[in-house]
This record gives sequence, structure tokens and C-alpha cells, in this order.
Amino acid sequence: MNVKHRFLTSTNIYVQTCFRHNTFFMANYCHPHICQCLSRLLGFGRHFPVTVTGNRRKTGQQLVEEVLSLAQGLLHLGLSPGHVVAISAYNSDRYLEWLLAVAFVGGIAAPLNYRWSFEEARLALAAVKPVLLVTDESSSTWYSKLQQNDIPSLKWHILLDSASLDFTKWNVLTPEMIKRHPVKVEPFDYSWAPEGTVIICFTSGTTGKPKGVTLSHGALIIQSLAKIAIVGYNENDVYLHTAPLCHIGGLSSAMTMLMVGGCHVLMPKFDAESAVGAIEQYAVTSFITVPAIMASLISVIRPKEIWKGGETVKKILNGGGSLSHELIKDSSIFFHKAKLISAYGMTETCSSLTFLVLYDPVDEKTTMSLQTFGVAGSKFIQQPQGVCVGKPAPHVELKISADASGLIGRILTRGPHIMLRYWETHTNPVSPNNEVWLDTGDIGSIDHYGNLWLLGRTNGRIKSGGENIYPEEVEAILLQHPGITNVVVVGIPDAHLTEMVAACIQLRENWQWSEQLTVSDEEFNLSRKNLQLYCIENHLSRFKIPKMFISWKKPFPLTTTGKIRRDQVRKEVMSQLRSLHSNL
Repeated sequence: MNVKHRFLTSTNIYVQTCFRHNTFFMANYCHPHICQCLSRLLGFGRHFPVTVTGNRRKTGQQLVEEVLSLAQGLLHLGLSPGHVVAISAYNSDRYLEWLLAVAFVGGIAAPLNYRWSFEEARLALAAVKPVLLVTDESSSTWYSKLQQNDIPSLKWHILLDSASLDFTKWNVLTPEMIKRHPVKVEPFDYSWAPEGTVIICFTSGTTGKPKGVTLSHGALIIQSLAKIAIVGYNENDVYLHTAPLCHIGGLSSAMTMLMVGGCHVLMPKFDAESAVGAIEQYAVTSFITVPAIMASLISVIRPKEIWKGGETVKKILNGGGSLSHELIKDSSIFFHKAKLISAYGMTETCSSLTFLVLYDPVDEKTTMSLQTFGVAGSKFIQQPQGVCVGKPAPHVELKISADASGLIGRILTRGPHIMLRYWETHTNPVSPNNEVWLDTGDIGSIDHYGNLWLLGRTNGRIKSGGENIYPEEVEAILLQHPGITNVVVVGIPDAHLTEMVAACIQLRENWQWSEQLTVSDEEFNLSRKNLQLYCIENHLSRFKIPKMFISWKKPFPLTTTGKIRRDQVRKEVMSQLRSLHSNL
């Protein structure tokens, strides 16, 4: 066990002990608090830039002073421990300052998704009952429809940018109006909310309405330590924020970078052209991605005659879905000095549970296919079903609640990374001593090397001919085909089978689709028959092979974190089929 992992394990034991004795709520500074990063920022990063937002740069000292001034202003305003502050804004240094300032006074930050509809925003605000709302121009689509009596708990509203809308119905303040000069800088006298709560982070909502996940200081710090140990983040990193701070991936990575004292480069929202420009301009060393973001970056980089970013980027963390073999290959070409790591997790577990190295420039073994390098240095006797998502972080316990076979079942987890509960409910999903396991809602297995293999979501499985089929397993096979760039598998109602497996595929450039082709036709042509044969050759059980293939011409519908809206794809397929039948 290396030094980093020993440190992480000892911290895990310490945090569990604090939870067991229920001592987080007293003003005892041995307890986890995300504002413990301020000491490092004021020390190591005092004279170095730690945030870059457009033309605005701030050193560690300037960032800490902004946080403390805001915190004093919030106390003077009347914010108390346990009060909720909702934030809906673009990514910026000010967003980070508000997260830290709210936590400093014992408040609970509730980041909202500025891309929500009015009804989604209203329901989220009604659920968390904030006393203060912080917004900028990003929220104009739903903010203008919000009436003051919609949220009775709301006392104050802070506007981060200049007023471009009609805000006369609110008592609007600006950060400059509430800031107060702190009496002292160190030592930091921060406070805790009840239960050690610090963030209410909403799920991205691939199906149904988003739910508010209650996270603790300890969970965020443990997650940060895991990323430091496994990904290798450090104070020399220049981290580009590609994900919104309202989602757990962007939020947890931001906290990690605050803890190590690295430099944050913040764009208001992701744009591939801007991101590529920022990577070159600021010599970015690390960022996180999802498959859609990586594909967008590659498409911008590929035609460039001169590309300098490949020399500086050293760490890329992927989440929100598996990267195709083609994207892994492209990443290893255009980011040839970067270690590419994929993570599996969810909001309820404060981000990443497992990690898998997809490509390491210093390890030739990772240039092998994903099915082989799922376990570095090992050979599978029999490959498990599904997609390998790697080994759990040192603080994470996993187990499988198995089916009759004893191998495949629901993925359960426990540990200090687990959410306290959903905010709307008062039922704790785990007991104080972590004896109860959290059901992730995913199906999978664990092999003899300790790797987790993911089959799919419990609520996404297809029931066909009495058999359970997990879309992700079928997608993993089809994504290996050189003519397919992306695929979504769904179940279509069928009178004989209950559900029929249908695959919506996006073809690679220069490839063509035709139902008239036979299996012996030339390459660069795809048809239902030759794809079904491909599935058989790659050992996919015959009942899992799609009966229907649809050539998908437009982008797949995504959530704001880049996850496929499988329910929406299914609705569109059903609509197309109904239209087809009505025209016959």
C-alpha cells in the first residue's frame, strides 16, 4: 500500500469514528469542513493565481479574503447554521466563493441547474426552502416567471451580475452591498450545519424529476482525497472546469482542486472551441469529461494544424458513461501525455465509487482493448458480462446482492461517502455506524480481481421472452464495431416477446447503412444482418441481439451532464414506428 493510500485509509477510519460518535456539530476543528482548504490557499497559494475567469485573476490570498468578506456579510445579514442558500449561476470564481462562504457560516448551499424549466426550478426551490437566492443572467428563462409568493421562505436575493431584467418585484442586493471586512483572517472560525450537511446537490434526472441529495463535509473531503490519491491532482495542476458546478462531477472536482491549491480556469459554460482555446492559452494540465464532451473536443482539435494542448494535459477523468474504443484511441493521440481514467459513481455517493485507467502514456498495457486492460497485468480466464468500471476507491465498500446465479445482482455500497439522505425525506439511507448498504440502482458483478462490472440500471432493463437484458451490455459490444460512433439500446413493446431489443446507431463518417446488404458485402457498409452476425461473433447471447436497428441521424438527447436520455430515445422510436404503421 503506497503512502497516499495509507493516508486515505487512515482518514477514512477517522471520519467513520466522528460519525459514530455524532460529534460533527460541535465547534471542534478536528472535524471535516470544506473550508479547511482556506489555510492551504492562504499559505501555499498566497501569491499565486488560483482562479482565472476571463480577464479576472485572483491569488490564494485574494480568494480567501473574498470568501471571508462574504461570510461576514452573510452573518450580518442574518444567515444562521442550517439555513439554505440556493445558487443558480454560470461557472465562475464568484460561484466558488459563494459555496465556501455559505459553508463557512454553517449554511447549506443548494446549487440549481440554470437550464431547468420554470417548473423544475420552482419545485426544487419549494423543496429546499432557501432563505437566500443567488442568481446571474443564466437563470433569466425561469427567474422572470418566479413570483415572490412562490417561495415563502425566501428573504433575500443576490444578483451576481448587472441587472438586465426587471427585478423590481424583489428586494435585490449585490455581493458588494453585503460584504463586510473580516475582523481577523486566521484562525478560521467556521461553523457547521446540523448533521454536518454542506451541500444539497440535485441528481441530473435522466428519468423523472431531479432529487436533492444531502451531502456532508466528510463525504466531499473523502471524495477529494480519493481523487488526489488515484488521479494524482496536486498544487501544480491547472484545472479547466468543463462541467457545471451544479452537478456532482464538477462540484467534487472543484473541491478537490481547492484542497490541493491548484489553479481553476473557469468558463461560464462548456463550449468546445472555448475549451480548446483555454487549454492552449493557460497550459491546462487536467480536466474532466463525459463522452459527449470528449467527442466535441476531438472534433475541434482534429483539423488543427498546430495543437499545443497535447503537451500540457496530463490527467483526464471521464464520467457519465463509457468512452468508445475510438474515443479512447483519439484521446491517446491528441492528449498523448495524459493519463485517461474513467470513473463510475453517482450523486448519492458524492461522485466516484470506482476508477479504471483507460490509457497511461507510461504503461504500454493500456493500449490494449478495453476488455483486456480492465485489469492491468492480469488475464481473464472467463470475461464477466457487462462493462468493466474498475476497482473501488480505498474508502469504498462494495458488494453484490446476487440473483439465483450468485454472481450478478444489485450493486450496494457503504462508507463515509454516502449521502445523508434525500433532502425531501427525513429517512437516513444508512445507519449512524454504516451497517446499512445503499442500493445504487445498478446491476453488476465483481470479478476475482476486485473489478466491478456494470450491466446496467435496474429500471432500464429490457424484459424480452422472459429474459432480463441490460442495454449497456449490448451497447458495449456494438461500440467496438469500427463503423459505429454511438449507440443507444432500448426496449420496444412487442406482443410476442413483451419487449423487443432495438438499437439506435450513429454511423462513422464514410460508412453507409442499407437493409439490402448481405453479410458478405464490402466493408464500410452496415446492415441489420451483418451487425447481428457481429454480435454473435463477439459472444453476445442470441436473445440479447437487437432485432431492430435504426440509423440515427441527429444527436442523441442528453442531460446537462452528458448522459443519454434513454427514455426520450425510446419515445422517439415509438413515435417513428407509430407514424410508419399509420402510413402503411
